[in-house]
Amino acid sequence: MIALADRMSLVSESITLAVGAKAKAMQRQGIDVVLFGAGEPDFDTPQFIKDACKVSLDKGATKYTPTPCIPDLKIAIADKFQKENGLPYKPENITTGAGGKHCLYMAFMAVINPGDEVLIPSPYWVSYPEQVKLAGGVNKIIAGEEKNGFKITPAQLEAAIGPKSKVLMLNSPSNPAGHGYTPEELKALADVVVKHPNLVVFSDEIYEKLVYDGLKFVAFASLDPRLVDQTLTFNCHSKSFAMTGWRIGYIGGPKNVIDAINKLQSQMTSHITSFTQQAAIVALTDPRGNEGIKVMRDEFEKRMHHMHARLNALPKVTCVKPQGAFYCFPNIGAYLGKQAGNIKITDAVTFASALLEQAHVAVVPGNDSGFDTHVRLSFATSMKEIDRGIDRIAEFLGKLA
Repeated sequence: MIALADRMSLVSESITLAVGAKAKAMQRQGIDVVLFGAGEPDFDTPQFIKDACKVSLDKGATKYTPTPCIPDLKIAIADKFQKENGLPYKPENITTGAGGKHCLYMAFMAVINPGDEVLIPSPYWVSYPEQVKLAGGVNKIIAGEEKNGFKITPAQLEAAIGPKSKVLMLNSPSNPAGHGYTPEELKALADVVVKHPNLVVFSDEIYEKLVYDGLKFVAFASLDPRLVDQTLTFNCHSKSFAMTGWRIGYIGGPKNVIDAINKLQSQMTSHITSFTQQAAIVALTDPRGNEGIKVMRDEFEKRMHHMHARLNALPKVTCVKPQGAFYCFPNIGAYLGKQAGNIKITDAVTFASALLEQAHVAVVPGNDSGFDTHVRLSFATSMKEIDRGIDRIAEFLGKLA
């Protein structure tokens, strides 16, 4: 047997993927499972973007490109940041990667030294702490409270910053809870950050287009001119344009960090897939892109209201109203200690396991996101499936002893 590297012991098995794999295995057996685990839009990539990719293939765009991408794509991304987000990035301040996850990993590797602290508000996306550990960093969790809509306060942030703090990981709108900070709330956090010029902010803004009930999205680095040199802004095509499988992510930030990430990428993937790059430009520059986003956002908002209302109507379940993304994160803590058949419910994992086995509904346990009393449900599915799934959850809850 080949001995594995010590770093592999740092990485946790993904509970999310395990639940998803079991649900799909049940489906292959012919079992009718309602899937609420999706972390991607259920819309198809707009046809005009797919057509641009086909044209690229027909023109022979199948060879290597410069690292990290063709110059025109960096220009398009910089232009997007300038026009939509008020960020003064130039093409030299832009890099790309194989999706948002890859971009984050490269950034952690470029910035974190062993022992550096990364401040992560909870609930958080499951990959943040795992990537920090692989980079040699130390996770310092700032607990978001349900009574505050999971949003941390400036006082909490100030109290968490210490001599070893290197990065603040922000995600608004958020996965898994869908909570989003208002411009005023973000500005209050920004006022704390600028008092600590050695603190770097990783602002994950991939859900910027999916905001609801009038929430205004603002890029964190646009809130104070000093933040431009203190922030890396992460985005991707996955959520806004329903292009999850295309693996197109990008970062805007200070040139020295972007150059370091490009150096890493030159030894890793070289560049993102060549024939997707022109399509990525078209997505950002063609007005039809905004039309597609509006259709998707409007539909998600309707589903959000419906799912949120139905979850809050369940006995002993509370759910913070999402302000963005496509997730609800209900609190099922009142059912801990209950018995579901032969399964004792002790946390979100056992709750999700029993729900899947006995009611055939797949949800994501919140354990990997810092909350073992909550589960994540995606409303990136039809209204019919939302109702079918929550009807089953209601029946399941009614049977718990």
